[in-house]
Amino acid sequence: MHYLTVSFTHKNTDIAIREKLSFNSEEKSTNFMSKLKVCNEINEVILLSTCNRVEIIVSASDCGTSLNYIFDLLSYVSDVPKDELEGRADVYEDNGAIHHLFTVCSSLDSLVIGETQIAGQLKDAFKYAFEQGYCGQKLGRAMHYAFRCAAEVRGRTDISKNPVSVSSVAVSKAKDLLGNLGGLTALVVGAGEMSQLAAKHLVASGVNIIIINRNIEHAQALANELGELASVAPYAKLTEYINRYRLVFTATGAPHSVITNDMVEEREFSRYWFDIAVPRDIEVKGHENLHVFAVDDLEEIVAKNMSMREEQAKVAYSIVGRSTMDFFKWLQSMCVEPIIKEIRDHAKCCSQQELEKAIKKGYIPETLQEQVEKVLHHAFNSFLHTATKNLKDVAERPEADTVVQAVQYIFDINEDQTKRMNMYKCEYQMGVMK
Repeated sequence: MHYLTVSFTHKNTDIAIREKLSFNSEEKSTNFMSKLKVCNEINEVILLSTCNRVEIIVSASDCGTSLNYIFDLLSYVSDVPKDELEGRADVYEDNGAIHHLFTVCSSLDSLVIGETQIAGQLKDAFKYAFEQGYCGQKLGRAMHYAFRCAAEVRGRTDISKNPVSVSSVAVSKAKDLLGNLGGLTALVVGAGEMSQLAAKHLVASGVNIIIINRNIEHAQALANELGELASVAPYAKLTEYINRYRLVFTATGAPHSVITNDMVEEREFSRYWFDIAVPRDIEVKGHENLHVFAVDDLEEIVAKNMSMREEQAKVAYSIVGRSTMDFFKWLQSMCVEPIIKEIRDHAKCCSQQELEKAIKKGYIPETLQEQVEKVLHHAFNSFLHTATKNLKDVAERPEADTVVQAVQYIFDINEDQTKRMNMYKCEYQMGVMK
């Protein structure tokens, strides 16, 4: 079994291609993962799709065949030529794949280093794939170890202190352009996670916000949460409102643009629109006094963020490196065959010691030693038969790790591993505001 990851991010793929690669609906994600599982060499799959990355994470029996199949399928669903995808993608195998996963989960590969949103997105992607039957023990082990690694990075470094996200960077950019935002009014289009974050940072800066969303109940729920600075307008007012206010922040998750050229009217005052969605929500050009910023346009603030966190990142990377080695050591310890052998060897050793004691004390004649050894051998084999059979049967199931570690603890085998028991509970909490 091998771990394999195909990665498209802000580092290797521009936003136009990322839009084509985006999996912005459960239906599209489900269809893609279902078709990946058709490949005999692909055993499990997790698909992560965010505004800054698409990660295809699989366990595979053959990396070469699996990789070729992934690129073929991805080219088909995205309408991007296969050779272009192969030229852009970062491909990781085995140790490299696990190291990359831990790096991503710890927010060291994010557009904004230290943001905590990515760990929650990974957890959601894993939960969905697991519940739908697309992944199981192999990727489950890696994901839970990744969450542990991310928690250790957050706990032992300041890399997530005053955490930031693309949404907060957009608000910060607005402050750079307009100075104090207090008292201004901003339009927030959408009520999903990215829009919520933008709205929270705007309200924290004293901005009055108007939320427009196709589902007005979701918009009202968000407004109620944010308090008196937030209000709601119907989606039918979108064209009117984008031409009324200087600030617009949009992240709808729609598969197509929601603000287009035909909706824009010329204004004498400067307007600043922040499109933090992938695919992009805004498709306009050629309008005077209108400045549109997409995700990839926020690099300047991101660069400042990276330089400030550089020293902490070094510590974080050392944690990721050690966690990667620990993971593969632990993976080896989960193999049941050596455990069964050690239990049998221990049983044989104990029976031999007791037999020698019995001969010394005269309980058993030395002439019968060989015959008694055979009896004892058959006895402990018979005793361990059901236990070893059950251990082999459970080896490929998700609960195997907890069972194996319990056996290790009971028989005092690799006792230092017992601290990882119940790893499938995954209790790491992510922050709400990034």
